[in-house]
Amino acid sequence: MVQKLERIERVLERKGAIVNTYTDHIRMPDGKIAKWDYIEHVKGAAAVVAVLPNGKLVMVRQYRNALDRVTLEIPAGARDSVGEDTAICAKRELEEETGYSCGKIEKLLSLKSTVAFCNELIDVYLATDLMPGEQKLDEEEYIEIVECELADLCEKIYAGEIQDAKTVAGILAYANKYNVS
Repeated sequence: MVQKLERIERVLERKGAIVNTYTDHIRMPDGKIAKWDYIEHVKGAAAVVAVLPNGKLVMVRQYRNALDRVTLEIPAGARDSVGEDTAICAKRELEEETGYSCGKIEKLLSLKSTVAFCNELIDVYLATDLMPGEQKLDEEEYIEIVECELADLCEKIYAGEIQDAKTVAGILAYANKYNVS
């Protein structure tokens, strides 16, 4: 049986624009105090599985500093405020990152990206009836748009080439829910 641990103190180590980092002091079942890292994602985020009329998915390639490499991901981004509806965030991020707007959007799933040390919540949406437009990238964004077959993306997931949690969950949820491959 898992015993309840008690957080007795949370110390802010660094306040950031997107995340705050803390050291938590946890009382263990034997009475000892452990120090655990905790990352608070301040706003939450939304992501989009964007499907073109031909069935291809609109993906983005971008450099990710934490991995020091370029990744292939579904479009996504943080909410503008804690109260922003994630569907609005998803539509905005789709348009900003890819230039596509959507005629229809529906929620696929919600996920916590890294429960061991972070509270980030990402709502993942399915966007269809896509209409092309112009990218509206932030000043510090460099994103390449890529159209991919679902089967190819699934192969990349199982080969370990796509490891981003929101991308893996979104693509597999879409494939499963709509029985597409």
